[in-house]
Amino acid sequence: MHRVLVLGAGKIGRAIAMLLHSAGDFDLLVADADSAALTTLQGMVPVNTTLADAGNPGQLRSLMQDRDSVISALVFSANPAVAEAAVETSTSYFDLTEDVATTRAVRQHAERCPEGCILMPQCGLAPGFISIAANHLMHQFQSLDSVHMRVGAMPQFPSNALKYNLTWSTDGLINEYCNPCEAIHEGRLLEVLPLEGYEEFLLDGVRYEAFNTSGGLGSLCETMQGKVRELNYRTIRYLGHCELMRFLLNDLRLSERRSLVKEILEAAIPVTYQDVVITFVNVSGMRNGQFMQITDARKIYHQEVFGRHWSAIQITTAAGICAAVDLHAQGKLPNRGFVRQEDIVFEDFIQNRFGRYYAVSNDSL
Repeated sequence: MHRVLVLGAGKIGRAIAMLLHSAGDFDLLVADADSAALTTLQGMVPVNTTLADAGNPGQLRSLMQDRDSVISALVFSANPAVAEAAVETSTSYFDLTEDVATTRAVRQHAERCPEGCILMPQCGLAPGFISIAANHLMHQFQSLDSVHMRVGAMPQFPSNALKYNLTWSTDGLINEYCNPCEAIHEGRLLEVLPLEGYEEFLLDGVRYEAFNTSGGLGSLCETMQGKVRELNYRTIRYLGHCELMRFLLNDLRLSERRSLVKEILEAAIPVTYQDVVITFVNVSGMRNGQFMQITDARKIYHQEVFGRHWSAIQITTAAGICAAVDLHAQGKLPNRGFVRQEDIVFEDFIQNRFGRYYAVSNDSL
């Protein structure tokens, strides 16, 4: 039985615990510094919990001593210390971060990993599944021209001027909107500005907008540099959202006051569990002597899972990281050091008992 420690009992941590517990073959322990969060979790999923501060190095190492894997569902800034403790205790490490600097800090510990210990950040939706899907399409071409990756987690029923509700970490959202973004343009690796690269597109008769945000590409720019003319990632929203966020973050310069942005958003924009996740990947290049394009488009809605209602972002994020842990336990991933999302075989992921939540009706594959 694979022994897993989950750090964090918030919205995503609860969904991770629910999926792993439902599988029936994981020895699961969930830790959090907030006793109320643990009480809420225990009322939903009958798992073992412990009150612990992930900011305390001694407590971290003690919790990991008898664990095979650790999942960090903590704020991104806590992850480098968790990864360091994981290496020191020979515990495989998985996280959900979209923060580029955090991933670089985690990666610095990879050289010290013993056999059987891996460090695998960015295991959620984007980065995460979107890189797995893009890599799968890219392998269907003899040579590549462009790879466009688009992801959105949005309310199913938008009702405010932003046409948005909070569905994810507010800190992570602000990071995505404020930090520089990676892209490949004309074969060159570049940093581009967030909230730029604006475009509109149609999907199922609905018009959406998309724009640059940070972190969604994971390690694909590094992997694909020199192999593709254009590769970029943009976040999907309903029309009008980007213009208002530019006003707040750029014109009013609130990007320089991120704690204030967080306070404003969390006070004024309600959380919703009635959401939809959209993933959209376009890849073009030469295939069988023709210049072709292949698209993978998916919509995953909020739904009832094991008797409880979960948001689409909870389901997709938790499914991504649980599938990664499960594939590691099955020996289907590299067994030492830093592991990228594109190291996951798409068929292994989509057929996995957790990855199957992405296996919606889709005729493109």
